[in-house]
Amino acid sequence: MHVQPSRRHFLRRSAQWAISLGAGSYLPSALAQPQPVSYPHSSGSEAASARLPADACDCHMHVYDPRFPWAPGARLLHPAATVAMYRHLQQRLGTTRNVVVTPSAYGVDNRCTLDALAQLGPRARGVAVVNDQVSDDQLQALHQAGVRGLRFNLALGSVTTVEMMEPLARRVAPLGWHLQVNMPNEVLLANRAVLARLPVPLVFDHFARIPLQADATHPVFDFVTGLMRERRASVKLSGAYLYSKRGAPDYDDVAPLARTLVQLAPSQVVWGSDWPHPTEEHKPDDARLLDVMTTWLGSDALMRTVLVDNPTRLYHF
Repeated sequence: MHVQPSRRHFLRRSAQWAISLGAGSYLPSALAQPQPVSYPHSSGSEAASARLPADACDCHMHVYDPRFPWAPGARLLHPAATVAMYRHLQQRLGTTRNVVVTPSAYGVDNRCTLDALAQLGPRARGVAVVNDQVSDDQLQALHQAGVRGLRFNLALGSVTTVEMMEPLARRVAPLGWHLQVNMPNEVLLANRAVLARLPVPLVFDHFARIPLQADATHPVFDFVTGLMRERRASVKLSGAYLYSKRGAPDYDDVAPLARTLVQLAPSQVVWGSDWPHPTEEHKPDDARLLDVMTTWLGSDALMRTVLVDNPTRLYHF
């Protein structure tokens, strides 16, 4: 069961991670002993085995910073997961670009994401959460800060609605943005007509929540892959641990779906770490997850397509 941390717990964990990132620097050299490298909110200590292409992009991660308050009623809270912590993880993975997605804990307050983008610079992009009260000036300010999409997380305590999608899509279409959606199957199926007529591309989180056992006749699989073939939607290979029954280290029950999506529409697939894995009490090994993903791709050419070319086009790097 997920236990919601108090603000005191949040700050204490933040301090502990800050100390751990700098541990050893104050010890006399004679006393210092080699220690396994630890990575906040990620198990394991080994680097990823895969050699990634230059400009490889992590297209789905979050930043949590105690300087910014939770939204009223937020449920999925998380201890500090800062830009400094994420940069440490990037060194382990070998990625050099990333996309910061505003998490549900902040509602429509994107200040934490914007602060992260300012720290990360031009090698980062953002996906924001807004409602229908957002002004055109605010959308322009988000664009200038590096935001390239709006997220509709309708799976958990959403502050947005399906009814907001089409009006907001029309407003951000001139900016070249997309809508990123996280929808339970029944919500997606009930709103296929809305999704199909949006004037902007769609990006589906976390394998589009397609059931692992789904075949080509499954209505969610059929709808999502149809949009992918038309180049109107992309799918993130992210959060394999959310659906896998076999779990680590190989998540091999996720492989058939992942490989099928890549084979059907390689230009419409991106990858994301989902760091710091806010749903998970026991954090997965990010290096292992990355290595598993590269086995789904199977070639250097597809690695470049999924990790570099597709993110470059989608997020306007």
